[in-house]
Amino acid sequence: MTVERVRSASAHVRRNRILGVAGATVAAVAVWSIEVPLLGIGLQTQYGNAAPQGVGIASVVVSSLAASLAGWGLLAILERRFARARVIWTAIAIAVLLASLSVPLSAGATTTAKVSLAMMHLAVAAVLIPTLRRA
Repeated sequence: MTVERVRSASAHVRRNRILGVAGATVAAVAVWSIEVPLLGIGLQTQYGNAAPQGVGIASVVVSSLAASLAGWGLLAILERRFARARVIWTAIAIAVLLASLSVPLSAGATTTAKVSLAMMHLAVAAVLIPTLRRA
C-alpha cells in the first residue's frame, strides 16, 4: 500500500510538472499570438550592430519549452539534495526571471518590442514558478 501511494504521488507530481511546462509554453504562445498577429507588433531583436531578427512562433515555443524544462530539471536536482529545495528553487527562478528580463530590454529593436518580449518572459514565469513550486 505504501509503495502505491509513493508511485501515485510521484505520478501526480510528474503530471503537474508536465502541465506546468506545457502551460508556460502555451502562455508564451498566447502572448505572441496577441502581440504579433492581432496587434501587429513587429517583434525583432537586435544585438549590437547586427541586423534585426524577427521573433517567430517557433523560437517562442522552443525557448519557452527549453527554459521550462531546464527549470524542472534544476528543481529535480535540488529535491535530491536539499530538504528546502522548493524554497531554493523559487529564489533561483525569480533571479533567473529578473536576469532574463535584461535580454529583451537590451536586445529589443524598439520600445514596443522590448515590452512585448518582456511580457512573454513574465507570462512564462507567472505559470511556471507557482506550478512547479506546488507540484
